[in-house]
Amino acid sequence: MSPGDREGRSTRSNAAAIVGISGTALTPEEIELYASKRPSGFILFARNCESPDQVASLVRSLRLAVNDAHVPILIDQEGGRVTRLKPPHWQMLPPLRRIGECAKLAPELAREAAWLHARLVAFDLEPLGITINCSPVLDLGLKGQTEAIGDRAFSEDPSIVGELGQAMIEGFLDGGVIPVIKHLPGHGRATVDSHAHLPRVSAHRDVLAAADWQPFRQNAEAPLGMTAHILFPALDLACCATQSSTIINDIIRGEIGFSGALLSDDLSMEALGGSLGERARRAIEAGCDLALHCNGVMAEMTAVLTASGPLEGDSLKRFNQALSIRRPPEPFDASAGRERLISLLAPFARESEALS
Repeated sequence: MSPGDREGRSTRSNAAAIVGISGTALTPEEIELYASKRPSGFILFARNCESPDQVASLVRSLRLAVNDAHVPILIDQEGGRVTRLKPPHWQMLPPLRRIGECAKLAPELAREAAWLHARLVAFDLEPLGITINCSPVLDLGLKGQTEAIGDRAFSEDPSIVGELGQAMIEGFLDGGVIPVIKHLPGHGRATVDSHAHLPRVSAHRDVLAAADWQPFRQNAEAPLGMTAHILFPALDLACCATQSSTIINDIIRGEIGFSGALLSDDLSMEALGGSLGERARRAIEAGCDLALHCNGVMAEMTAVLTASGPLEGDSLKRFNQALSIRRPPEPFDASAGRERLISLLAPFARESEALS
């Protein structure tokens, strides 16, 4: 019996793709697709999450479908607008901008708040079997940027973003959840939403290097990262970051020094052109380790899983290394942690962003 069999996982190759699910339980068609194509992970959204028991059951069903008791389960639980697990079953936490505002006056307290924020999120995720959270956002919060980023960003100050991002990474890991830094090499200067259009950022390379890339450099040893669907003419005239071998190899891997496994942003976003299969193929060929597809549409998932090819070589090594750093959560008093977070951020609260 192989080590993989002893751990309750199949030894067959996985596809270099992570996909979404259509609803709150698997359909027969999804079970058949996942068994045959074997995604390397799954990502959950609000449409998949009704209650703790239901989510835990869905997670078990996903792992059973691919015969892998440890297949990664992802979610975007940032706080603020990007919250997939919602009240009344789960806590609502503030957007990251609130912590960044605290950092301008009380840096050490803000770092504590960032750690607590991540630790509280992990407290909700880990018991459900969710092992990866697509957070923290390390994009700069700049004037004129698209609202798609907005208060999801800590600050316009790269040093604040880098420091608070580091604290959140530590909080997630202490809570048994693996973080994903995003969106490499920086989404902060985009003025249009990549869900609907391809943003074009005309900033000079030196400007990007001095500001936008700094938070990512500071957290270059993060286990997982996610790309940005943004065109940077100063870096690549033809391809957005997700599909640019120049940006991935020379900037993300080179100048920034990111060493973890690299996920594409959602391939179903309208920033990208071509079929879903073409989008996945181009992302993998450019240097993404994994293609991410989120909407749960069967035909699109099938195309992405087929076109992405097997997860192998350096990509497999990087992904396995990222997964290996997950550890059991340390003891944590969530009630006390929440009260402490409230007290730290209360001076910076807005009426529409109450913690309670």
